Amino acid sequence: MNIALARSVVGERLRLLAERMGLVAKRLQDMSQDDTPGRCTPEHCAIQVDSDDEIGDGARAFNQLIQALSLSIETETAVRTFTEMLVSELDVHQLTEQALALLLQHTGADGGAILIEVDGEIRVAASQGIGSAHTLANNDRVRSALRTERRHRVQLPEDLVVDGMLAQFRPKEVIIDPVRHKEVVLGAVVLASGQGFSAEDRNRLDVFERGLALALHNALLYDRLQTLAALDPLTGAYNRRFGMARLREEFRRAVRLNLPLGILMFDIDYFKRINDTYGHLAGDRVLSRVAKTARSVLREGDVLIRYGGEEFIAVLPAASLHDLEYVGERLRHQVDDLMLMDGDQSMHVTVSIGAAAYPDTDVEDETALVDRADKALYAAKSDGRNRLVIS
Repeated sequence: MNIALARSVVGERLRLLAERMGLVAKRLQDMSQDDTPGRCTPEHCAIQVDSDDEIGDGARAFNQLIQALSLSIETETAVRTFTEMLVSELDVHQLTEQALALLLQHTGADGGAILIEVDGEIRVAASQGIGSAHTLANNDRVRSALRTERRHRVQLPEDLVVDGMLAQFRPKEVIIDPVRHKEVVLGAVVLASGQGFSAEDRNRLDVFERGLALALHNALLYDRLQTLAALDPLTGAYNRRFGMARLREEFRRAVRLNLPLGILMFDIDYFKRINDTYGHLAGDRVLSRVAKTARSVLREGDVLIRYGGEEFIAVLPAASLHDLEYVGERLRHQVDDLMLMDGDQSMHVTVSIGAAAYPDTDVEDETALVDRADKALYAAKSDGRNRLVIS
């Protein structure tokens, strides 16, 4: 009777173990065929441990296996989702925003930021849940991590605050991780947690960052190529194609938001005479200096376009006629004051400027606005040059 009882009890447990192992096998088979998520989670496949004998030990070992398998599957799914997003996105802003959201989701962080380095300057490309995230660009620990190219883990930092659901709080741990592609540091990931990060969290971060580094490298390269394609190589201004596209965007924005928009159209007086007298290399230097002077006068957010030859257009969003007159006169005076030399010979350069503004000027589109500025420029040249005329 004891033998029958033992067989009944042990047999039932062995049958349960075999059944759950079958579920595990089916789960692995499903994943190998079509990535079906399945339902063999610790909650569905675990075996109750109700003894301290060998059978109980076997059940505990099986449950640990299920826990490890579930964690591995969860990580694999997260990495696949992360990778699919990365390879489909070339816009730096969209890439970093989406990448950060997934990093927070799969590392248990309460807040974070992704910083990128562009032309030697550190910028916050994306942030979520970090109070005063813009200060991270000048944070000593962030700069140290970028300089040493090593992960920094900070316990109970005093210079970082997380925006919680109900209130701000100081995180228990912050990770600052440089993002590298082929030994080149592209930026850093900053993650903050109120509970701290587990070894599994840090391992996932390592895996995610390898994909992020490649995607970020491609996005930054694409962005740089787009910028190079948009710029005139001699003057650094937008070329006509990209510049007029920007003007079109700004005009539509001004109409949609009922905002003013101004443009200054200017060209270099007697530029052909400069080329004929001093040569085309000297003419190129004059173009470059005038463009540089224009950029120094224009406001942040204004756009400089090389419209053609020695002719430029400056687009001033939200600028009134008064703003146009002020900026235009500053530009005219600063060009007039330039000291340009060709060997031991000095070159005096001036510009004539035509200005037009929407909605002060009744125009239907950006082309008509340019036409009005062009007519004002012609009037400035006809009236003696080195002057500003407002349409």
